[in-house]
Amino acid sequence: MAKEGFFKRFPWVLHVLLMLGISLAILAVVFIFIRIYARQGQEYELPEVVGANIEAVKADNPIALDYVIMDSVFRPGEEGGRILTQDPKAGTMVKKGRKVYITMTAYTAEDAVLPELAGLTVRQAVNELLGSGLEVGRLKYVEDPYKNNIVDQTCKGKTVYAGQQIERGSVIDLVVGLGDGTGASVVPFVIGKTPDKARRDILCASLNVGKEHYKGVKHKQTAVVYRQEPDYTGVNRYPFGTQVELWYIDEDDTDVQKMVREFKVDSSKIVDPMTEGEEGWPTPEEIEERDDWGW
Repeated sequence: MAKEGFFKRFPWVLHVLLMLGISLAILAVVFIFIRIYARQGQEYELPEVVGANIEAVKADNPIALDYVIMDSVFRPGEEGGRILTQDPKAGTMVKKGRKVYITMTAYTAEDAVLPELAGLTVRQAVNELLGSGLEVGRLKYVEDPYKNNIVDQTCKGKTVYAGQQIERGSVIDLVVGLGDGTGASVVPFVIGKTPDKARRDILCASLNVGKEHYKGVKHKQTAVVYRQEPDYTGVNRYPFGTQVELWYIDEDDTDVQKMVREFKVDSSKIVDPMTEGEEGWPTPEEIEERDDWGW
């Protein structure tokens, strides 16, 4: 009776309680719906698909993954549809229907247009070629009054010209001017980088990619450099066209960040005696005092 009297005296209290109850019920239903919709707790380990054929992967797809093709690269002699990279990586916990972004080998070659390279620097020419879907092979230095400028370009030993249609993925070799013959470059730091990125950095530094070692590597496309020769020091300079030899390891087999940090510490103490005290370059004492040089 007391309660009835209270609600009769203060009916708004009953209304507030009813609204709170209804709101809580609605929230409970919403949370249950979200939980079911998002399939919380129902996660699966993403399989390794690099190296597999895209059609086979789609046919055997128990957790209904959505494979999105981000890019395709034609590689002469290789089967089309072979997956080169995947994102997220294998082993990542995902829900059903998750999008997986992949690159793969193309089934047929497409033509690319050779850009105008005459007069560009090596760095500019490398970026132009890669951006056009072409690959860069060797840098050949010849006598020319303009240092590090493109003189000519060849494909399979034959000169090719700006505007010419070339099979996408073709390798273009660059003929470069030597100028006064004193050109030299610092070897870039490529430890921890994939083959494509390492090659690009080396070529942009006006150097050539030497032998590449993949012993024990399962997936060449996603491997990373764990050793380079000559080493990176941030100081030592080498004549244009010098070859940089590379050794690779599977990214999953190493702690890349730790490897990079350790290599930098070791390399910071390497100094070419021929460069000591030269204008614009640090002395050994300066390198010892600074822990940020060149990083």
